[in-house]
Amino acid sequence: MMSNMVAAINSALDISMEENKNAVILGEDVGRDGGVFRVTERLLDKYGPDRVIDTPLSETGIIGTAIGMALSGLHPIPEIQFAGFMYLAFDQLISHAARYRTRTRSTWSVPMVVRTPVSGGVKTLEHHAESPEAYYSHSGGLMVVEPSNPYDAKGLLIKAMHMQDPVLFLEPTKLYRLFRQEVPDGSYEVPIGKARIARQGNVLTIITYGTMVHVVEEAVSKKAVDAEIIDLRTINPLDEKTVLDSVEKTGRVLIVHEAQLSFGVGAEIAARIAEKAMFKLNAPIMRVAAPSLPYPFPGYEQFYVPNVRKVSMAIDKIMSA
Repeated sequence: MMSNMVAAINSALDISMEENKNAVILGEDVGRDGGVFRVTERLLDKYGPDRVIDTPLSETGIIGTAIGMALSGLHPIPEIQFAGFMYLAFDQLISHAARYRTRTRSTWSVPMVVRTPVSGGVKTLEHHAESPEAYYSHSGGLMVVEPSNPYDAKGLLIKAMHMQDPVLFLEPTKLYRLFRQEVPDGSYEVPIGKARIARQGNVLTIITYGTMVHVVEEAVSKKAVDAEIIDLRTINPLDEKTVLDSVEKTGRVLIVHEAQLSFGVGAEIAARIAEKAMFKLNAPIMRVAAPSLPYPFPGYEQFYVPNVRKVSMAIDKIMSA
């Protein structure tokens, strides 16, 4: 049926809760209110307060409790209302959830999926529009996923629930209700660690993910350039093969992400291409990203977030190189 991302994620949660009796949702307002974006709506009525748990306003408490649940045999799905609030739980994620398998030489694992809205474009206040994927990808032991459409969101979340290690599931706020897509009613998986080629092309590779996939698609459509668009879907682990295969074919690379430019996902991808495919390049690697500054107040958002015009200008520059 046709679903937006909210409905697709809700369906994935419902299927996962039905399939796995040890699955437990916890977070602020996830129960009676159905979450701030209503992603967990109706799940309390179906599964009860023992499995859909409203928590106190304490991000470190939510994640710390979820880790304890996972170590005790449950499969928690903690929700943090906005990614900017999750920094309070950074130590729990990085020092504990991400390290348990290594710390115990695979005797213990932490099977849990941490869900949180990310990115901007909807004029939210400070701390409500963060793009923190690089922070968490830098730490080994955490898988970091960010879908760009309802179909992938549902399949990736179901796959994440089948993993035995912690997954950070980033949900682009702007995409929650931006458009609808045909999504199967039943259960299916989208592989974690495998990028999607959103558009085939031969003269330019554009690597992106999340909200920026749709900005890139619009820019390429307007420029009528024969570009290949790669939607990463998974930030960590990165699908290096798909990226390098495309670079070898096109010889030009543009990387687009909403997070700040400096020390980001784009820098990591550019470094890997430089190390392993430099002599396949016909032009320098280019990046389009947000300025290396904190996210601005809503009135300045349009100047901060990468847009079609900025991507189009970068396409013109790299194609003329």
